[in-house]
Amino acid sequence: MSGIELSSTAFDDNAVIPLRYSGEGDNISPPLSWSGVPRKATELVLLCEDPDAPGPTFLHWLVTGIDPGTTGVVEGQKPEGGLPWPNGFGRVGWGGPMPPVGHGPHRYFFRLSAVSEPLPLHDRPGAEDVHRALKDRELASGTLVGTYQR
Repeated sequence: MSGIELSSTAFDDNAVIPLRYSGEGDNISPPLSWSGVPRKATELVLLCEDPDAPGPTFLHWLVTGIDPGTTGVVEGQKPEGGLPWPNGFGRVGWGGPMPPVGHGPHRYFFRLSAVSEPLPLHDRPGAEDVHRALKDRELASGTLVGTYQR
């Protein structure tokens, strides 16, 4: 499987996500850019999850149906053609980092996947539902990790 290069002008890989993008700040989605999407992709899926959350992996952002011809998303916007889904906070779209106070640094995995067909998801999918749906449909993916703590 080929790889997608995923990056942000707001933070480097494995670096701190600025306050602006957190639930404590302006709670807007960070800018992202990507390259290396396979020509066979029918759509892109963007996922941001926190595996360090208490309980199951916490879903911060899920957007499906992104136009595979796009090369990024502007700060505070949804990706072109994308369909935003409810996040773990129960709101549709981006939900910025807001780990429990004193819980230490959490990692936020932004993952962009190129898929061969739309994902079969129910109304309120969790991170694990998305991973199961990606199985056998994913053509390529790229990951960017940011950290945040309160």
